Amino acid sequence: MTIYKVTVEFSKEFLEIKENQIKIGIKSKPLKGEANKEIIKKIANHFGVSSSQVQIKSGHKSREKIIVILQ
Repeated sequence: MTIYKVTVEFSKEFLEIKENQIKIGIKSKPLKGEANKEIIKKIANHFGVSSSQVQIKSGHKSREKIIVILQ
């Protein structure tokens, strides 16, 4: 299990990782969980795990999130 602090930026497309911090840019708007779904999908793709192994532990409605990757 790996824990990361995630910072989200909107209207950009990128993914940067430094130690246990991830900066991610997404296109989805923060409506009805769409942004969180895109974040989970992008992080899962980057680490080569399924989306079900990426969980948002805190910050569901914030630009600052704590995520856990189960491996």
